[in-house]
Amino acid sequence: MTTIRRFCCEDLLRFAPVNFDHLTETFNMSFYMSYLARWPDYFHVAEAPGNRIMGYIMGKVEGQGESWHGHVTAVTVACEYRRQQLAKKLMHLLEDISDKIDKAYFVDLFVRASNMPAIKMYEKLGYVVYRRVLRYYSGEEDGLDMRKALSRDVEKKSMIPLKRPITPDELEYD
Repeated sequence: MTTIRRFCCEDLLRFAPVNFDHLTETFNMSFYMSYLARWPDYFHVAEAPGNRIMGYIMGKVEGQGESWHGHVTAVTVACEYRRQQLAKKLMHLLEDISDKIDKAYFVDLFVRASNMPAIKMYEKLGYVVYRRVLRYYSGEEDGLDMRKALSRDVEKKSMIPLKRPITPDELEYD
């Protein structure tokens, strides 16, 4: 049985195998620690029996006014645990926290333009491509900024796509 719980400091020493996928962005330890300290409600891990980490989600809440939103910084599932809808469960958890606790207007995320399996999954979860960010990943590959409106965005204004691509220096938030 899978257990989903808040990420804790000990997990930083145990979750490296989940990050081995070439499409998973990895960060330095201080980056993970800052998220854990600032946005603990947005950092969860899924565990298999025997306390083996299956996957995790890391995010934050940011913005102002109608740009107040939840952001998925990373969601990843170890290869052997894929196709079990674990990423979907983790995404729903972050969406619920953004919607019900922080009263955000939308949730957004960035995904490599070449990562079609992830893009299709996000589309099935109700996300749309809001804009293309040129050379977002290491100055080489474009990223897609995908969004899903939450209950506070009744008119779904946050999901109206931009007509032109942007560059990373035009992004509003880090």
